[in-house]
Amino acid sequence: MPSFDVVSKVDMQEVDNAVNQAVKEIGTRYDFKGTTNEVELVADGLRILAADEYKLKAIKDILIEKLMRRKLSGKCFNYGSEENASAGAIRQKASIVQGISKEKGKEIVKLIKESKLKVQAQIMEDQVRVTGKKRDDLQQVMQLLKEKDLDIELQFENMRS
Repeated sequence: MPSFDVVSKVDMQEVDNAVNQAVKEIGTRYDFKGTTNEVELVADGLRILAADEYKLKAIKDILIEKLMRRKLSGKCFNYGSEENASAGAIRQKASIVQGISKEKGKEIVKLIKESKLKVQAQIMEDQVRVTGKKRDDLQQVMQLLKEKDLDIELQFENMRS
């Protein structure tokens, strides 16, 4: 029976490359000269230190631009709350979204069921498997999920016929 898996994976090497490019650009830009601005990739995500809110927003924009050039989505980061740091600076952490959470999985299954297509969807750990008798139905499900904004980056893997 034809099937495919809906997953949310981030290529960490590409994220590392994008962060390194962003750090280089921040180091060379005139509007960042003379201020403390840092972007650091840590085990559980990103740590951003910016001189003020304007620079924090600019750093995030630079980072998203570098991610987009590497065919990654800005949705791969889940930004935490902004914290005050020393000397009026602002610190923010961002976790990297890997896998589909149970809540998102339920939302995806619900969307698929509401579409009235003749397919079954089931949550399997951090992914959703979709099976159906016709490949066309599976392709319609892929199109449906691409059109919906689910706040996470989705990929489709293991297409079997």
